[in-house]
Amino acid sequence: MADRPTPTLTVVMPAYNEAGVIRDVVSAWDHQLETLGIPHEIRVYDDGSRDGTGELLAALARERPAVTAVRQTNRGHGPTVLRGYAEAGGEWVFQTDSDDEMGPEPFARLWQRRHDADVVLGYREGRTAPLVRRIVTAVAAWTIRVGFGARVRDPNAPYRLFRRAALARLLPAVPADAFAPNVILTGLACGNGLRVVEVPVPYRRRRTGTTSIARLRLLRGAALSFVQTVRVARARSTR
Repeated sequence: MADRPTPTLTVVMPAYNEAGVIRDVVSAWDHQLETLGIPHEIRVYDDGSRDGTGELLAALARERPAVTAVRQTNRGHGPTVLRGYAEAGGEWVFQTDSDDEMGPEPFARLWQRRHDADVVLGYREGRTAPLVRRIVTAVAAWTIRVGFGARVRDPNAPYRLFRRAALARLLPAVPADAFAPNVILTGLACGNGLRVVEVPVPYRRRRTGTTSIARLRLLRGAALSFVQTVRVARARSTR
């Protein structure tokens, strides 16, 4: 790893109990980025999985030089994503999840738009989600509109490309315990006048496993995210 060049792109991927798909998902991303000719690193954060995800990632990292497997005690999705952003070394930073609901094939669309933007947001096209998740997404979009004066289709979609210099400007304003830091980052990017581009990304159902957030916990998390996002918006408006 010491001899590898500095990556142009860092992929940040949190993982929790995804043993059924993690090897295929990470391998597919590595292969796709190699095909596109992008110097990259894939940093996968095992957030205290209990199903063997960590062991599979460790083995994969030994096979694929671009993959770095990081194990940690459970922190939650938001703090894990923030850790990945802080440790990313690429000129561009891309975040996606490990559940394979948004695959690597459409990534080229985002990559092609990077010259026009500081942030390229993928939004889920054709998503068939339960009502509670659609409500959570709608509330997040409304919060961004009210708090930052911006219209964004899918402010928490885990398919986003940041210019690292722009991301570094935004991160200090995000609480370390943010439940949904990507919602806050979306609002901050729009509110600070960064160039934000939205690109449709096909959505597909997860192949195995179940979501790690139960309905009641999701609603509580959405409420917490709303409060945290509003606080950041208010703090920004009073500066």
